[in-house]
Amino acid sequence: MPKSKVRKKVAVSTANSSAQANTNSFTTTRVKVSGPSGPIYIGIMLGLMVLGLLWLVVFYLWGKDIPFMDSLGNWNFAVGFALMIGGLLMTMRWR
Repeated sequence: MPKSKVRKKVAVSTANSSAQANTNSFTTTRVKVSGPSGPIYIGIMLGLMVLGLLWLVVFYLWGKDIPFMDSLGNWNFAVGFALMIGGLLMTMRWR
């Protein structure tokens, strides 16, 4: 396997180094890296997506027989898609 080329550092002249030291000063800050998501977070995320899908399937198949689903009417689509979108939005914070 070929080795990658090593980049060479650019030499800074000593005459300008004191003048450039003030203008090129960089500060370093530590960044806290989050660990992996817990199993509860993943369970809730997947649960919301599956619950939204099941809500829509139940509405299509037996929606007229279930009184509270029948009273919601087409708002059942909003409930099902809101549950699925909530789970999908959680995937953006999943590590």
